[in-house]
Amino acid sequence: MKIIFIGRKTSKPKSISLALLILILFVLLLLNIYLVNYFFKNQELNNDSILSNFKLIEDVSHNRQSIDVYVEQIGELHSRILDIDQQTERLQDVMKKQIFGKKKLPKLNKKNKLDGKGGPFLNQRVSDGDIQKTLEMLMVNMKVREEIYNKMEAMLLKQSVLKETLPSLYPVDVPYSSSSYGWRMDPILGKRAFHEGVDFSAAHSEPIYATAGGIVEKAGRSGAYGNLITINHGGGLQTRYAHISKILVKRGDIVKKEDLIAYVGNTGRSTGPHLHYEIRLNKHSLDPKQYLRR
Repeated sequence: MKIIFIGRKTSKPKSISLALLILILFVLLLLNIYLVNYFFKNQELNNDSILSNFKLIEDVSHNRQSIDVYVEQIGELHSRILDIDQQTERLQDVMKKQIFGKKKLPKLNKKNKLDGKGGPFLNQRVSDGDIQKTLEMLMVNMKVREEIYNKMEAMLLKQSVLKETLPSLYPVDVPYSSSSYGWRMDPILGKRAFHEGVDFSAAHSEPIYATAGGIVEKAGRSGAYGNLITINHGGGLQTRYAHISKILVKRGDIVKKEDLIAYVGNTGRSTGPHLHYEIRLNKHSLDPKQYLRR
């Protein structure tokens, strides 16, 4: 079958086959589909690019806001440390005049004192590294102040009515050579955590002694402490002995200073045999090394 085209010159008509006409129409259709797809695909890429740029700007803005918040909090913490220093100095003056006379009190070294200089961070780029360094510096300063506070607290307690009941004996016959009281790297989690006692790296089954006389308040399993003994010494004062392998006392028992109460173990949240030892006053932990003596 052929299609005949008749132009102005009718003497020479032109013809085209139906198959060729269908082929031409098919090619035109494919070309049209390609152009439409190209248009929409290109439009989608442009939209994605705009969206990604928007997200990038949004993330940068969010990070900037986060840094500004950190800077503001660091400033507040710095100001709070200055206030604590002033209060500590006033308390030291009172203690020296009214309680201790000429006895030497712990004081801050010049290198650990913070000054009041500073100002707003105007048109100043502050990086994550700057914030990290500042936080580390503040942590060091806080640790120094904690040491002074713990020493002053111990001096006050030793002058108080509780001085005769303070636990001063070593609970095991070894010096504490493991984790001390205060902030440290947690051996299991691998991040900074506050350690509320001291650890004695004693061997398994090493004898544990009561560091002061009192009444056994708890003797049994207690979560991360493992096997735990808590002794109440009166006046809100108590001692804790954790990770025990064998308990030799029971709740309600009256114990005297130097009584054998248990053996060292590796129970609870522990990475090896040791004794975790705490002193608490009204549920607030004290630094045991301020009270231990041979």
